[in-house]
Amino acid sequence: MSVDIEQLKDIVIRAAEQELLPRFMGSERREKQDGSVITEADTAMQSRLRAELAAQWPDFPMLGEEMDESSQRRLLRDDAAGLWCVDPLDGTSNFVAGIPFFAVSVALLKGGRPRLGMVYDPVRRECFWAEQGRGAWCNEQRLVTRDVNLSLSQTVALIDLKRLDAALARRLAEQPPYASQRSFGSVALDWCWIAAGRGHVYLHGKQRIWDYAAGSLILAEAGGHAVTLDGEAVYHADIAPRSAVAALGGRLFNAWCEWLEIPRVIGVLDTP
Repeated sequence: MSVDIEQLKDIVIRAAEQELLPRFMGSERREKQDGSVITEADTAMQSRLRAELAAQWPDFPMLGEEMDESSQRRLLRDDAAGLWCVDPLDGTSNFVAGIPFFAVSVALLKGGRPRLGMVYDPVRRECFWAEQGRGAWCNEQRLVTRDVNLSLSQTVALIDLKRLDAALARRLAEQPPYASQRSFGSVALDWCWIAAGRGHVYLHGKQRIWDYAAGSLILAEAGGHAVTLDGEAVYHADIAPRSAVAALGGRLFNAWCEWLEIPRVIGVLDTP
């Protein structure tokens, strides 16, 4: 069963604008067992997407962030026919605090890898999307493969210090190799902003599959590069947290990985 991008856009955009925007700054926060924040907007958006995706593509079940872990693991074990992976509201803490930086993230997983990814920012009305082997886009503009003509010391870095090993976070704070650093609070949008050139290097210590499945494909299709801090591929069909190191251009990616002392990976760090 194939997925029509325009149909998917329509479902995701309408849901975000009808379920998220009216609740922005008006939803009460609750804390889940892991300490993360959840609101009525998260659950309403997930329910809406589950119903509408199932109505359009009934063969694909949905894994949502707001599901129990046993169901998430079971779904990931059997994604050969296709599986939606959804973060209904990425950036919930921003959403509750009134910070206009949040998104919905939807990926189609098949055979242990993302085949399609979409991240929609309803505040800016920006829809980032990609299909495997067909490039990446922001609305109607293609995200063109390019190298960044900057040294590492000239870059703007998107870094989440809170989830890094304390020694690495201290090293970054005391000896930053970049010109300046930002932390915006939405993993899915971080991937997309790097893909769009809105920031040059990226580092996050712990993100889940629903955070990165769509965004990592969008970056890859835009010509970007990413590995974990252990030098592995970021995408892994599991809900365990993964680190992510990324950059758009090959030379800059190599310099960033070398500074981070990531084990050399043939075919990744050798990218020209």
